[in-house]
Amino acid sequence: MADEKIPFTAHLEELRRRLIVCFIAIGIGFILSYIFSKRIYYLLMQPLLDVLPPEGTFIFTGLTEAFFTYLKVSLLAGIFIASPVVLYQLWSFIAPGLYEKEKIYAYPFVIFSTISFVGGALFGYFAVFPIGFKFFMGFATEAIRPLPSVKEYLSFSAKLLISFGVLFELPLFVLFLSKIGIVNAKMLSSQRKYALVVAFIASAVFTPPDVITQLMMALPLLVLYEISIWVAKLFGRKEES
Repeated sequence: MADEKIPFTAHLEELRRRLIVCFIAIGIGFILSYIFSKRIYYLLMQPLLDVLPPEGTFIFTGLTEAFFTYLKVSLLAGIFIASPVVLYQLWSFIAPGLYEKEKIYAYPFVIFSTISFVGGALFGYFAVFPIGFKFFMGFATEAIRPLPSVKEYLSFSAKLLISFGVLFELPLFVLFLSKIGIVNAKMLSSQRKYALVVAFIASAVFTPPDVITQLMMALPLLVLYEISIWVAKLFGRKEES
């Protein structure tokens, strides 16, 4: 740990600087994404288009709805593009409180956390979206035809993609905590029953109120928890004799 205590105001100043860097990175990602915003949104809604009836289509009911939807999808893509910079700034902010031997994990942390975040979003896109949307389309009838709104679909899909991205950070987060000695494999193993409850509560909060989608978030979360136990067991701080 650092020998000298840094004033609280200095921490706030450093936090402000790093937040500015994060906002600039997201802003650059937003500008780049806006150029291709229509293509990005079409790619985002492709899983639902694949299961819509032949006459099904997306609609917007407000004059500005489509425009603001493209802005929001550009912001979402910008966050994904800027995620390595954001994660590096996060690590750099907490690094002064670590031992020198722990600071060497900066670049591996940024690389693997980015891979985990993007990998979680891709899992949601390729695994959860097709099954979930097919389930929802099963309620369509001759009298009830699906006409999804571009605004509501973006809100729904963005919430799921970010949720899966964050959830897939769990093993890496546990690795960090185990490295600094806050948690260990034995502690995590003894809390399995609570992890089960938390997994289903989290899936109920971040997914629509249907059992299929909730299971498709809760089950991967439980698998990630088990992986986290092994990560803590293999790579966590060893107890000194």
